[in-house]
Amino acid sequence: MSTASQLLKQHLQQRQMLGKTHVSLRPGTMEKLTGVGRPPAARAVPEPEPSRSFAAAPAPAARALRDSPPSETKKAELLEVAGATVEEKLAALRTMAETWEPALSMSSLRKTMVFAVGSPLASLMFVGEAPGAEEEKLGEPFVGPAGQKLTAIIKAMGLDRRKVYISNICKFRPAMDNQGSGNRKPTAEEMRACVPFVLTEIDLVKPLVIVALGATAAEGLGIPGTVGGLRGRFHATSGIPTMVTYHPSYLLREEQTGDGIRAKRAVWEDMLKVMEKLGLPISEKQRRYFQTK
Repeated sequence: MSTASQLLKQHLQQRQMLGKTHVSLRPGTMEKLTGVGRPPAARAVPEPEPSRSFAAAPAPAARALRDSPPSETKKAELLEVAGATVEEKLAALRTMAETWEPALSMSSLRKTMVFAVGSPLASLMFVGEAPGAEEEKLGEPFVGPAGQKLTAIIKAMGLDRRKVYISNICKFRPAMDNQGSGNRKPTAEEMRACVPFVLTEIDLVKPLVIVALGATAAEGLGIPGTVGGLRGRFHATSGIPTMVTYHPSYLLREEQTGDGIRAKRAVWEDMLKVMEKLGLPISEKQRRYFQTK
């Protein structure tokens, strides 16, 4: 596909996400569009028609993304990006996210885009819900207190944060009145506006296992329910085994109430299952982490 036609397709995808079904064209534009990327026709081109609107029903995938509940967002259309390697395609996806009109047009979302971080060759992918204050400031997911907790979990698994892939369902921080450092979970509409990016990331990176951090992340991946009801067993996202567990911020809250060990053990049991699925070595010491005596 030529660069011009690819840019056109991306623009139309954004307009479909916004619910637009018509595009106004100048005289002769339709004829030019139908000739993009094709050799000149042997026959004469008809005279340009008067200005008209080109009407087309939204693609089924775009309709599903715009109208379906978050539990069905995994049916959304993947975004098409240019590039010869996964790294190049992820870079192109980041650029697309920075000007993604379906999200930027929402007054309920702030305007700083926070993309994913990590290895494009990762076997393990973590998905959260949305960036917070620190993430928005530094432009990287999971760098605040919850991010430090996630990094500790990754290290306890015997892994390096730089070798996994970390993303969010929503690429923009949900806005609040008198925001300050406060955060809120993204709405279903906000998730629908952004979820094509994380689904495309999954398609490009192709991790062996996904960990959904919290019920909102699970919902965005098409796995509705409570963490308590979903954790402890594998689900599937685009055919990839997906473990739902508590968000690191939940662990921080539980530590403040004095029930941190129980919550940590629950998350760690989920991570042990992830490690087993990945074929990672597990020591007896690791198996006993956070066990109560």
